[in-house]
Amino acid sequence: MRCDASVVVTVPRFFSQNIVEKFLADKAGWILRKVEYFKRHPQILRIGRGRREYKKLKNQTVAFVKEKIAEINKLYNFSFNRICVKNHRSRWGSCSKKGNLNFNYRIFHLPVELAEYIVAHELCHLRELNHSKSFWSLVARAIPDYKVLRKKLKKVIL
Repeated sequence: MRCDASVVVTVPRFFSQNIVEKFLADKAGWILRKVEYFKRHPQILRIGRGRREYKKLKNQTVAFVKEKIAEINKLYNFSFNRICVKNHRSRWGSCSKKGNLNFNYRIFHLPVELAEYIVAHELCHLRELNHSKSFWSLVARAIPDYKVLRKKLKKVIL
């Protein structure tokens, strides 16, 4: 399923036509619902292509994230432990109690302002491990329009 509402079926070579047709028939309702969804929401962006792309882009993403952390953290001067880039399926980033910052490699595909919002968001969790008013005030110091960017980010599908 692509965000332009087209459907692409990719199967291993050894799959017979009958298996593919049965699968499509079994999933027809779900496929049609998703096609309708993407027709109604054409502005949604889906990025990333899986493990091969992750391996290819991981080092570039680490360098990109470290650069953004260095820029944004000048404002905060937070200390942190480790920076990791992972192939998450459902989150852009996370911050652990130990001060480890984790980012999805797909951040590399985002417009810079969205990537900077994610970096600032995770940096602020070093001080506030919640989404309280204090947390959002910290985010606003680096990203004053974080509310707009947060809405844009919700339209991107991992």
